[in-house]
Amino acid sequence: MDDNEVVCVCFQVTVGDIKKAIANGARTFEEIQNETQLGTGCGGCLGAAQELVSALLA
Repeated sequence: MDDNEVVCVCFQVTVGDIKKAIANGARTFEEIQNETQLGTGCGGCLGAAQELVSALLA
């Protein structure tokens, strides 16, 4: 998966942003949301975002 791929259009959160949040110590979806605002706008990306985060944290 390309680090530049946008996961959350509302806040332009990319795969790379999510990986950076994990590298900075985020260990839950909620912690990643706090750091990146992922999925906190319209919510349209939540399903895909949660699947991606689960895979990256595994």
